[in-house]
Amino acid sequence: MIFMAYLKHYGTPRHSGRYPWGSGENPYQHGDYLLAAINDLRKEGLSDTDIAATLGMSTTEFRKRRSLAKNQAKNDQVAEIMKLKAKGYSNEAIGEKLGISEGTVRYSLKESTKERTNKTNETAKQLKEAVDSKGYIDIGKGNAQWMGIKDTQLGTAVQKLVDEGYITHNVQIDQLGTADGNKTTIKVLCPPGTTYADVVTNIDKIKTIQGYVEKDGRTSLNLEKPVSISSDRVMIRYAEDGGKEKDGVIELRRGVDDISLKDARYAQVRIGVDDTHYLKGMAMYTDEKMPPGVDIIFNTNKHKDKSKMEVLKPMKHIDENDPNSPVDWDNPFGATIKTEDKLKMAQRYYKDKNGDWKLSSLNIVNEEGDWGEWKKTIASQMLSKQYPSTAKKQLNEMYQSKLDEYRDISKLTNPVIKEKLLTSFAESCDSATVHLEAAAFPRQASHVILPFPDIKPNEVYAPKYQQGEEVVLIRYPHGGIFEIPRLKVNNHVKSAQSVIPNAKDAIGINAKVAEQLSGADFDGDTVLVIPTRGQKIKTSSPIQSLIDFDPKESYPAYPGMPRMTPTQKGQEMGQISNLITDMTIKGASLSEITRAVKHSMVVIDAEKHYLNYKKSEDDFQIRQLKAKYQGGARNGASTIISRSSSEARIPVRKEAYKPDPETGKKIFYETGETYKKVTKSGKIKEYPRLQKTYKMLTVDDANELSSGSNIEVIFATHANKLKALANKARKDSMHLSYIPYSPTARKAYAKEVDSLLSQLNIAKKNKPLERQAQILGNVTYREKKANHPEWDGDDKRKYKAQALEAARYRVGAKKQLIKISPKEWEAIQAGAVTKTQLRDIIDNTDLDILKQYAMPRSEKVISDSVRSRAKQMSDRGLTLSEISDRLGISASSVSDIVNG
Repeated sequence: MIFMAYLKHYGTPRHSGRYPWGSGENPYQHGDYLLAAINDLRKEGLSDTDIAATLGMSTTEFRKRRSLAKNQAKNDQVAEIMKLKAKGYSNEAIGEKLGISEGTVRYSLKESTKERTNKTNETAKQLKEAVDSKGYIDIGKGNAQWMGIKDTQLGTAVQKLVDEGYITHNVQIDQLGTADGNKTTIKVLCPPGTTYADVVTNIDKIKTIQGYVEKDGRTSLNLEKPVSISSDRVMIRYAEDGGKEKDGVIELRRGVDDISLKDARYAQVRIGVDDTHYLKGMAMYTDEKMPPGVDIIFNTNKHKDKSKMEVLKPMKHIDENDPNSPVDWDNPFGATIKTEDKLKMAQRYYKDKNGDWKLSSLNIVNEEGDWGEWKKTIASQMLSKQYPSTAKKQLNEMYQSKLDEYRDISKLTNPVIKEKLLTSFAESCDSATVHLEAAAFPRQASHVILPFPDIKPNEVYAPKYQQGEEVVLIRYPHGGIFEIPRLKVNNHVKSAQSVIPNAKDAIGINAKVAEQLSGADFDGDTVLVIPTRGQKIKTSSPIQSLIDFDPKESYPAYPGMPRMTPTQKGQEMGQISNLITDMTIKGASLSEITRAVKHSMVVIDAEKHYLNYKKSEDDFQIRQLKAKYQGGARNGASTIISRSSSEARIPVRKEAYKPDPETGKKIFYETGETYKKVTKSGKIKEYPRLQKTYKMLTVDDANELSSGSNIEVIFATHANKLKALANKARKDSMHLSYIPYSPTARKAYAKEVDSLLSQLNIAKKNKPLERQAQILGNVTYREKKANHPEWDGDDKRKYKAQALEAARYRVGAKKQLIKISPKEWEAIQAGAVTKTQLRDIIDNTDLDILKQYAMPRSEKVISDSVRSRAKQMSDRGLTLSEISDRLGISASSVSDIVNG
């Protein structure tokens, strides 16, 4: 065997196992031996891939070691040339002695060559100094750009240090700002002897090579301490005085600078009071006359036996288990505060009478215009309770828009861009199968609700909708059609016209309507508003026993009763919501559904108001309902609607997958990870380590999750169509012919290529900063979470997002998108950049602009007149497909136009 000529050592050729790679009397990690081995193996006809396998290396390791060997050989040669030159040898004599040409000698003597051959050593030295001074160093993508070298040069230098005993680890941390479970992988260079556990337990010690100057911050979330107002300025309107009809509304005196809404007419706010308590609710101006010294009226459903400070909420403390601990000024209100300028991480400021900037007392969570940007879809928990024809129509709309998107991507002319978009499109289809959301109804939008007592209970003030038309309101979680008010638009209500004229995303309703919306209040609750013209939406009269039901009065806790935890609340709400959905689909009686809905009302308030949800479960015979409609008292979801997004456990997989080239289905590879556990009998048993996923992603046929009802068949058919579309997109992405790289085009478009690569260099430099922000954000979040065991899922998501934004500000992380000019697009199409460079460019530019460039020139450009007609048709209630047919453009294009 040829390889044996070079394998004169003990152990294995890989850099693992008991002995180090290259140990023995002929350690071919040394440049001359490795190059000799490669040369001989090539003479035998082996490819570099085969040679790497023969030498027991991965192809990546092989390239790095070969590069090291070549650099070493060059260094040795230059050193020998310099030695002979110092002895007085001529260039010709040196060449003759070393067996090289005189030109090679002359070239090698040039300083530039010496500098190039020493680059690896210099880079390795820089890395070594960074590790020695900082501990753990991020060596992932983007660092080469900071160091002014190529990625391959950085990799080669790292390999040199690894051969000297330094350690690399790939460490995963939670990727803040994305769905739970997503990870960011950081490649870390560490001192010799560092274990994986050392790095994972000290992620705050991972630093960037180049370093950064932290921007000045106030708290760990870079917030300035909120300014409180005096409690003397707050008046409480109790239930007896009409506060119940406006529960949660904060009415503001006009013209007061420190509580001004500025250009907004309403906002969801938090206002500190006396540095100990705060107001939480929807703020809007009032024309009502207030007592002298009072600037705020707070409306509550609480009674007059409560003092002012008992009505207000206490600020959050650093340790919620210890009320004597200091207030947590990072988040005293338990909410993510909106900032006017994320770069400054400022809250809201105003100019005082002297012209100085002062911090406002209003801390904005959401304000006018924010709610209208929310996702426009229909949830399966609502649609599954509607007519099957309505569900089928909206699901078909969703599928058609996906199909149009696929067709648009298929027309793209650049294969690298097409590959990227096909892959991301397939992922979006997979997600759509899990959540089973349907297309929005025409002109549907999210609105925050505000109370106006002079609006009739069957009317709604909705200035975005036509006077006199009929709309329905949907609130989540959705119990049933008896929770859907059907109202007539009346935009002539004077009180609403005075306070919220032409409101962008707020509607005014009577408090009686809020009661039908499963007891909604006015501290920021939202609804979907859906015009009914041309739509079959099933509704029914409200159930009076639900409106009259007060969970707080009916199920108070008994002394010493354990309080429901946030985790329990999430689990219990998931179970009862699934039960209500399954009961409705399986034809439960109204009285049975009423029992389940009442229990859900207890559960949703149990943690916040300390309620006896266990007694509620017994009184409403929930276990009996579960046995009847879910197959057992301990069973869970039993229909595709409730099972699709429920949790499944599978053996741990590698993060990457490979599509099957024939079918497009994802092929995953299990890691084989296990853990050991001592059984009750005292034996040690080994179990496979599991990870979480969604049940829908574990089946090829969605019907496996269905109980067979008519409505479920409709959803299962829709899910299977999306699964097939995702697989087709993945399959297509594997059979593309790429534009070959052209050196000639690179010369012709040298200016454009330089511009693209310069922008790419800047974009790549953000990657280490973004990873550092993820590290700091994780550290901040973990510290906060340790002191707040009461946080539920929403709290955790809010704090993660806030911690990440603060960390990005601190380190200066900000993604800079590459702006591609028409001429630069010509360069790309001509093959002036490599496939790898183009993929990097795609990852750092606006994909919508790229799609426009990559569409065939023959594609119709949508004129302003067509856009205007599409909007007019949508306003008249036509569906996306109807507009598409009439105008001759795709439904996805119609959706883009209608939704701005």
